[in-house]
Amino acid sequence: MAIELRSATDHLPDLQNKMQEYLDNGVQLGWLFNPQDQQVEIYRVSYPVEVLNLPVDVSGEGVLPGLVLKLDRFSD
Repeated sequence: MAIELRSATDHLPDLQNKMQEYLDNGVQLGWLFNPQDQQVEIYRVSYPVEVLNLPVDVSGEGVLPGLVLKLDRFSD
């Protein structure tokens, strides 16, 4: 699993490319947190990227069963 948090100085396309690199190298699940746009991009092997707007939580799905990360800050 890979997690990226976009900072104010990060360029989103660079981080998106990095997430794709992780998948290409064996990572099965990735979360790209984008607080500037209040979005989370979910990266999975063999699936298109899923973009969640103002998510309440994200889960580890089958990669880390039972893991749920609450995102209270996005729901303010």
